[in-house]
Amino acid sequence: MITISLCMIVKNEEDVLARCLDCVQNLVDEIIIVDTGSTDRTKEIARRYTTRIIDFPWNDDFSAARNFSFSHATMDYIFWLDADDVLWKEDQEKFLTLKHTLPSDVDSVTMVYSLARDEHGTTISTVRRNRLVKRSNHFKWHGMVHEYLEVWGTILNSDITVIHNPVHHHSDRNLNIYEKQLAQGKEFSPRDLFYFANELFDHQQYEWAIQYYEQFLQTKKGWVEDFIAACGKLADCFYALGN
Repeated sequence: MITISLCMIVKNEEDVLARCLDCVQNLVDEIIIVDTGSTDRTKEIARRYTTRIIDFPWNDDFSAARNFSFSHATMDYIFWLDADDVLWKEDQEKFLTLKHTLPSDVDSVTMVYSLARDEHGTTISTVRRNRLVKRSNHFKWHGMVHEYLEVWGTILNSDITVIHNPVHHHSDRNLNIYEKQLAQGKEFSPRDLFYFANELFDHQQYEWAIQYYEQFLQTKKGWVEDFIAACGKLADCFYALGN
């Protein structure tokens, strides 16, 4: 049986943290909470579950915070969650089965990430994420916003689902980070261009969104799914502008 470290980065998550940790505290062998500047009861709540609470000065870089959290893990594998994620009972049972049966040569386990549900609770939007990774491989996070975990080797696609169940929406946070990078003259990767355009679109800044969707498409780099989404969002922008 493998051992597992849960690594999380949190800030002002008093409304959801206990719900998340209640789901997983019996699934993992170690809980590491990296706090990026909470001013509410987040740390107090975290102390009910772990003594491994570490401060990380927020620097507008999600990947830096996640890599910092990973650096404190000591178990065989690292499992990561956001504070507003949950696992239903069925998936907790699947997780325990996986923990007892996972071959030691597996480098990463992907899990389904349920991003949105309809009024009946049926999942309507999902992606796959590398959720459980071998610590000895020292996999790294990349990207200041909409960060991703770069993995390689033997990857197992599991049927375990992690549910994204937010209470609050950090509406301006990501856009502010991108705008600060832009003001500093940072060169955006194709992935950054796409996600910056999405933030502009979500904030109804359609003319600017068009500019960055077009820049993204002109790079001819990135995932085909993002190219398809960008084309659809471009059409939505033009429609919103009456063009």
